[in-house]
Amino acid sequence: MVNIFKTDNGILSEVQDFSEGVWVRLINPTMEESNRVAAYYQIDLTDLRAALDDEESSRIELDEHYTLILVDIPFEEVRNNRNAYTTIPLGILIVKDAIITISGENSPVLSWFVNNGVKGFSTKKRMRFVYQILFRTASVYQTYLRDINKRRSQIENAAITKTTDDTDLIDLHELESNLVYFATSLNANRVVLERLTRYEKIEQYQDDKELLDDVIVENRQAIDMTGIYRDIIHGTRELLSTMINNRLNNTMKFLTSITLVMAIPTIISGIYGMNVSGKWMPLSTTPFGFYIICAIILFVCLLAFGVLKRKKML
Repeated sequence: MVNIFKTDNGILSEVQDFSEGVWVRLINPTMEESNRVAAYYQIDLTDLRAALDDEESSRIELDEHYTLILVDIPFEEVRNNRNAYTTIPLGILIVKDAIITISGENSPVLSWFVNNGVKGFSTKKRMRFVYQILFRTASVYQTYLRDINKRRSQIENAAITKTTDDTDLIDLHELESNLVYFATSLNANRVVLERLTRYEKIEQYQDDKELLDDVIVENRQAIDMTGIYRDIIHGTRELLSTMINNRLNNTMKFLTSITLVMAIPTIISGIYGMNVSGKWMPLSTTPFGFYIICAIILFVCLLAFGVLKRKKML
């Protein structure tokens, strides 16, 4: 899909033809659409479609006619029947009279611009537009990171108030996997941002440089948040594992104690059931001897139960 946008007097509108000062947005374009854009702006087709490869790494490439900036942006997907986060490449090409973005999926990073969510946004100010995209990318990372931490907190609270099961550990593993993707992509983006501070091919105004500094700060904050949340999730996962093991131990301890108490009648009745002369068995000739033996068994069981209870085995 190809969309062409242009701002006039601070208002973003969609146009039909390529012209000076436009933003060309490509979302999973066909080969025909890619060839048309590449031919018009004299872009190598491989560079134009680089962002469609999920394995592409973040980088900057300089060419005679354009500059390619590849960064990783956050994206929400369904993985293992659960909502999860990952990252996808976003290609930004700065050409002579326009700026081109290309990605395999529609991302909230660029939707923010389409919906006029950026104050003072202009498609004609190319470098500022690039920095605004990168700033928005860092902001979306932080939003998703806060959501991940919120979901971790919900899992932890639910595990404390109910029986913990394997599903909780699987959910935490998924969250930790999301943070691994984020950490890798954010560190790769950091390298791109550091190189942009030395980028001099296109004139940059002082306000643009200050915006780039803000982007670097936001990206660094997202990296720090990712590291902190990974440590917290690791601790939470260990807590849940410990709780599961502790509850299993308590269950085994309870069953062992019950088995011990139930063994007392078995032992006594087994002794009295031995095939020996009745005159040698205590209480064998005593009136109500059976009831006396039952009372003794009950007393010993209650005594054992009380001892185990006192030792907190029950």
